[in-house]
Amino acid sequence: MEFTNKRAAIYLQIADYAYDHILTGKWKAGEKIISIRELAIELQVSPNTVLRAYEYLQQKDVIVNRRGVGYFIDEKAPEKIREIRKKRFFENDLPEFVKKVKLLGIDFKMVVKRLNEVNPEK
Repeated sequence: MEFTNKRAAIYLQIADYAYDHILTGKWKAGEKIISIRELAIELQVSPNTVLRAYEYLQQKDVIVNRRGVGYFIDEKAPEKIREIRKKRFFENDLPEFVKKVKLLGIDFKMVVKRLNEVNPEK
């Protein structure tokens, strides 16, 4: 994994990495996930950074720690992640997108047309 978002803390980028793995099914609900040490090695970061990411994911009720056994994906993690990301989209991404559209003088009808070209309704 390459850390490309210079504005977000690395532990938050690791949390997004976990979100992506859960939403794509690479990490399945109810299953044990990679250990802190293994993920730190894989991502070439400090185990403390991964621990911080895992603690964050626990606070969001995405993963649970079973002491002595490891971390597991919560059964409702995909739904929780979608809600977290929808909130982020509407609070951060969409306003930034609208700002760019306005600054560039792009007509919203053109945006809708392009969206339909990229993802035509069936």
